[in-house]
Order: sequence, then C-alpha cells, then structure tokens
Amino acid sequence: MKQFRPVRGHRPAARGLPGSPVARLVAALAALVAGLVVVLVPGTASAAPVCKVDYTTNQWPGGFTASVRLTNLGAAVSGWTLRWTAGTGEQITNAWSAQVSQSGTTVTAANVAWNGSLATGGVADFGFQGTWSGGLATPSDWSLNGVPCGGSSSPSPSPSPSPTVDHSPSPSPSPSPSPSPTVDHSPSPSPSPSPSPSPSRSPSPSPSPSPSVTPSPSGCSGTGLVVCAGFEDQSGTPSGEWQVTTPNCSGTGTATIDTATAHSGGRSLRINGGGNYCNHIFASTTKNVSGIAPVVYGRMWVRHTTALPSGHVAMITMSDSRDGGKDLRIGGQNGALQWNRESDDATLPEQSPSGVALSAPLPVNRWVCLRFQIDTTQQAMRTYLDDQEVAGLRVDGTPTTDVDSQWLRRSTAPRPTTFRLGWESYGSDSDTIWYDDVALGSSPIGC
Repeated sequence: MKQFRPVRGHRPAARGLPGSPVARLVAALAALVAGLVVVLVPGTASAAPVCKVDYTTNQWPGGFTASVRLTNLGAAVSGWTLRWTAGTGEQITNAWSAQVSQSGTTVTAANVAWNGSLATGGVADFGFQGTWSGGLATPSDWSLNGVPCGGSSSPSPSPSPSPTVDHSPSPSPSPSPSPSPTVDHSPSPSPSPSPSPSPSRSPSPSPSPSPSVTPSPSGCSGTGLVVCAGFEDQSGTPSGEWQVTTPNCSGTGTATIDTATAHSGGRSLRINGGGNYCNHIFASTTKNVSGIAPVVYGRMWVRHTTALPSGHVAMITMSDSRDGGKDLRIGGQNGALQWNRESDDATLPEQSPSGVALSAPLPVNRWVCLRFQIDTTQQAMRTYLDDQEVAGLRVDGTPTTDVDSQWLRRSTAPRPTTFRLGWESYGSDSDTIWYDDVALGSSPIGC
C-alpha cells in the first residue's frame, strides 16, 4: 500500500490553537465584551397634578370676598387641607364651608365635617371674606395636603450598579473538530433597574371643627326642639303646621312645597320672592316658640338662586314681644348677610365698608347650613354659616365699632314669639329660595 507523507514545511494548522485565525477571533470578541460598559440612566418621573383650584373674587375699596373651588385630581382623600400665599396687605376675617386660618401671608383652609371626603374628580366649594390694602393678589402656589397642586418631581430612583463584567481571560478552548467555533454575540441580559417607588401621600385626617357649643344631632332627634320640619308631610301649598302669610300686603310672591329640590328626603319649602314691597311672602310655623328659653337656637338649610343684592331684603322674620311685636329679621344688604330690627332699622353689622367686610355673602346654587342663637336674657347673638361663625353677625354686649354699636342702642334682649321663612324686598330685587330641615329649640342644633 502506498503511504502518503506530508510535505516538509507544510504542517497542517491545528484548529483553535493559539496563533490560528479562530483563536484570534475569540480573543478579539473577549476583548470587546470586556470593554462593554452598560450605563443605566434612571428616568426622572414627574408626578401628575394632584388638584385644580378655581379662584374668583368680588372686591370693593378695602374689602373683598373670594370663592374657591377645589377639584381633587389625585387619589381619593378623606380630609383635605389647602394652603396658599396671600398678598402682603390681605387679611382674612371670616369664611364659610371651610376652616380658614392665616399666619402672616400663609393661608390654610381645611374641610369642615361634611365636605372632607373627595373622590378623584371630586369638588369642594368654599369661600372667605377679608380686607386688603395696596392691591389684591391672585394666589398661584396652591398645595393640597402638602403637595403642590401642579405636581412635583418624584424622587429619582437609585441607579442600579453597573453589571459586573468578568475581565479575566477566557480559557483557551480545547481543540474541536468543528470547522469553526460558534460565538454567541448576544450580551447577557442586564437586569432592568427597578425605580424606587414614589412615597405615598397619606391623606391628612379630617380636622375636627371646634364650635363654641356642642350641638345636638341634626335632624329631629335633638332635645328641646319645638320646631322640626323637613316638609315631608306637606304637599302643594303649606298647611297644618305651616301657614302662608303675607305681612303688610300681598303681591305675586308664592310659597309652595317643592318635590324636585330638597336637602334631604324628597321635599322642601320653596319661596318665589318677587321685587317691590307688596310681594312679601312667608310660611309661618304654628308652633309656639315664645317659650323657648333661655337661648333660642335655630338651624335650617337654605338654597337660593340670586346673590344678595345691594338693596335691603329679608328672608327670616321673628316677631319680638319686647319690641312692640316688631320684627327681628335676617336678610341681606350690600351683598352680605345682616340682621335688621324693624323698629329702628338698626343693622348688624353696621353698613359701613368695614362692617360689611366682617359679614359674608350667602352662597348661591348650593345648600348652606345657617344657624343662629338669640339669648333672651341679655343682648347676645351669634350666627354661623356651615359651622363657621360670621364675625360681623355677633352681639356680645360690648359695643364694637362697625359691628354692634348701633345694635346695642337698644339694651333690651329680644324675645321671639313667631318664626317665618320667606322673602321681603324693599326695592326691586327678587329671588327663589328653598328651605329644608328646619329646627328651632332651646339646645344647640348641629348642621
């Protein structure tokens, strides 16, 4: 048999051995992998807006009122606190539908008992009155429960360490009969960086209102109630415990039981009050309120359609047996609530710009809780809107300029003997008013 011998000087190259083309390729790939640096750049996430605030004002020289609508754009909350910066010359004097406090230029408004829960998209309306000098600023730095309304940057996630790359040389592969080595060009999958979660906001607890008295439960379960009416037993024209009356003269005003609008249940008392004096219209309780003592406490939910006018109007009247049967009246003038005494036309507060600034408007197109207390043993009265006392509607026995100096010209405490709900206009002003959940008694009554 013929034997073949290799030709001298032409030794076949061993595959995979150092110096071979395959070995050089493997070495080059190893160097490439060793040189890879994976840089993880964490993204910076911006938190979405948590709220929206609509702010409108009505101002006059030295005074103003503001209406605030808070819309919750974030997660549902069971209590809310809204903060902002007021102008340097602004001072808030009273508020409604929120507990408002001021420290320097920092203003804080917290919910009251009935409007603390806000679902996503939920709305809370409140307002306040104040004084100003130098200019009236529009706030721009609103924050809800400590978080700016426009959102803020979430904490940047901590960057994950760069993946460890083994720079030690790879062992030389053993000779393989394969014609060429198989090289995996896909780098090992790097773990995705897990951004640290943004800290969750814990809703602030609902602040507890601090009324000066401890009211009995709302509705008709309180003690000492002489009048308690939701008008559920009424229909058409008020009758039975409520009678339509037209003091002085009658006109086109009407009093009816409404089944389309109610604060609770399915009915309310509706007053269509016309302009001009002879359109006086009231529904009067037949209950004997002359024995309520020593303090007469009243509570009712009120809703109306037209802002209080500059002219004088009255919505609630009570005959005062200690003033010749003349009326003690709750109504409005110069756009704000006031008490008025028929016998001498005294007003509370006094109708000066400073006095009016200490009162409050009656919000329109929503139900408002109106409460009052009249001491029959001394000249002392207090009035509340949505459990916030109205500073300008307080009589404390000590004359206060722009508030009760005029009122205290008469020293005798009033003694209400009747209670009427309706409308009197002493000019051309008209309004539509609803009353519901009305209560009168000798103990404080809650909203």
